[in-house]
Amino acid sequence: MVALGVAAYQTIRWAEGPAIPTQEHPPSKVVVIPNGSTFQHVAALLESEGLIKNRAVFVLFAKSQSADRKIRAGEYELNPGMTPAEILSELLNGHVLLHPLTIPEGLTIGQIADLAAQDGLTDRADFLRLAKDREFIASLGIKAETLEGYLYPDTYKFPHPTKAREVLVAMVEQLRQVVRPDLLARMQDLKMTMHEMLTLASVIEKETGSGGERPEISAVFHNRLKKRIPLQSDPTVIYGLPAFDGNLHKKDLSNPSPYNTYRVQGLPPGPIANPGIQAIRATLYPSDSRSLYFVSRNDGTHQFSRTLIEHNQAVEKYQKRPFRRASLPRM
Repeated sequence: MVALGVAAYQTIRWAEGPAIPTQEHPPSKVVVIPNGSTFQHVAALLESEGLIKNRAVFVLFAKSQSADRKIRAGEYELNPGMTPAEILSELLNGHVLLHPLTIPEGLTIGQIADLAAQDGLTDRADFLRLAKDREFIASLGIKAETLEGYLYPDTYKFPHPTKAREVLVAMVEQLRQVVRPDLLARMQDLKMTMHEMLTLASVIEKETGSGGERPEISAVFHNRLKKRIPLQSDPTVIYGLPAFDGNLHKKDLSNPSPYNTYRVQGLPPGPIANPGIQAIRATLYPSDSRSLYFVSRNDGTHQFSRTLIEHNQAVEKYQKRPFRRASLPRM
């Protein structure tokens, strides 16, 4: 009996140690604990992955702490150099593996849904459905038809899988954290609503990738709004098209879409993308420029003009003349 007791004690002590000594620097392993798994199943999984030495001892150890029914399902990154007690602690505390999700500035809801659905993070169809669900949007305290513009571009970390609702809530909440009281106060000074501010910010975001130009472009749009001149923004036209082949055609400028700012005066009905903080700040703090026009220089920057004559000259210089040169037959 004494010999059996000593042997059992030594077995338990052996099983309580790491599967592989830490000094050997064993690589970590990712294991998935499915919903509804019994603790016996979890112990067997850990043993088969070489993360624990003995499943029976692991089960007894968990039961002795009344922990066998408290583990949380999910994806875990565990190391054979961890003791069973450390592994159990990870499972009990739900320290699941988090995956980064980076959302660049200027993406639409559809593009964000594509990124969020990659690698099985969340369901794309559910993401799009909720992003346009009036009841869900209202539950977030937002007065809009969709969440376009309200999903803040940032790097997030989520476990796999995560419900689309949780992803959307996290992005909306991040927008609230970024638009601080000082920006809200400035928005009120300009007599803009949150929806109007995000709408204009999204247009500015899509018009230029040059951060230094955003306040100048913002000034052009603010000036046009004050003078009741149509914004004439190509990105808004593109957003309103049922399909876009990559080239904006003259006929598209006649499209009777509420997003066609060549035909419709003022802001479009809502954001055309999800703007970042630079575009938001540019919207609220435009430069003191009196420009009313801008045209691409074809190098990522724009030429700004105060008069239509100056603008037409810039169009000739940067758009028409280079095109004609490129079209000349080679001798």
